[in-house]
Amino acid sequence: MNEFYALMNRMRFIERWGLMHRTRGENVAEHSLMTAMLAHSLALLENKLSDEKVDEKQAALMGLYHEAAEVLTGDLPTPVKYYNAEITRAYKDIEHKAEEKICEALPELLKADLCGYIKQDRQGKIGAVVKAADKLAALIKCDEESRSGNTEFDAAKESTLAELKKSSLKSVEYFLSDIMGSFKLNLDEYFEVKK
Repeated sequence: MNEFYALMNRMRFIERWGLMHRTRGENVAEHSLMTAMLAHSLALLENKLSDEKVDEKQAALMGLYHEAAEVLTGDLPTPVKYYNAEITRAYKDIEHKAEEKICEALPELLKADLCGYIKQDRQGKIGAVVKAADKLAALIKCDEESRSGNTEFDAAKESTLAELKKSSLKSVEYFLSDIMGSFKLNLDEYFEVKK
């Protein structure tokens, strides 16, 4: 029996932002979908705005599976995960073991095709695009919480935005200047703007 898809279905049970008060919860499945869409779009934008090309389909799939290990590890909050080098190394080791276990659960016919998305090499331009998409998804969530009056997310929003502004990706700069503001609109405002 292959358990891979049953495991991936459990992404919806893993809550993010566990140490913070939230006005609306967010699970790993929601976050992964948004990250995949953002990675796809950032890759497309990067291909239009820079000379170095990024495979947008690979970026989307990497975004989709970038948190797969969390079905076994849970979502360790960022301040804990990066508290010090020893904790970060230990968590990365646990994460790699979880990725191995998930790859073992893949149907044999699909292992060669999918294991690379579970155990990702996050180096190079495509890795930078997926990391940026992950950060943008977090920024969108932080902004949503802040706009709902939840000041608990203000510091996370500022630090995430500061990290994104350091990015050398032209697609991130474009997203922040031309797209990010649209998340502040409600549905009525969106249609009003489009007139």
